[in-house]
Amino acid sequence: MDKLLNDFSFGLFFWQIFLFLLLLFLLKKYAWKPILNAVKDREEGIQNALKSAENARKEMQNLTADNERILKEARNNREELLKEARTMRTEMIEEAKGHAQLEADKLIAKAKEEIENEKQTAITDLKNQVADLSIGIAEKLVKDQLDSKGKQVALIEKMLKDVKLN
Repeated sequence: MDKLLNDFSFGLFFWQIFLFLLLLFLLKKYAWKPILNAVKDREEGIQNALKSAENARKEMQNLTADNERILKEARNNREELLKEARTMRTEMIEEAKGHAQLEADKLIAKAKEEIENEKQTAITDLKNQVADLSIGIAEKLVKDQLDSKGKQVALIEKMLKDVKLN
């Protein structure tokens, strides 16, 4: 330290102070302003990014709420559509059952009518056959009985008695 005090020079000290102040002035004018501006811009960018992130977070919350609402509405719509489809299915089944029942009733009625017609036709045919047989038998009997004149008179008298009795 003694040596520094012995070698001390005011001229050198003055020039060092002058150069130091000149360096401070140049740094302030050309370096600090851009550095401070860059730091300020960076700080503003960070603030803007934080604000944007906060806005994005709020928007995501809103979108999430909207998505939940839309999903709930979609579920409700799906339930309504399913209920409506079930109702329509039930109605269609009932309508088809009713239509099938009507068709079955028509077929049964038609079958009964055809059976009745066939029955009447069979009865008529049977009556005709019985009548033909009866006529054939009566014809043979009458032919045998009417061969003699005495038998003819007896048959006529018998028939007259039957008519009186009725």
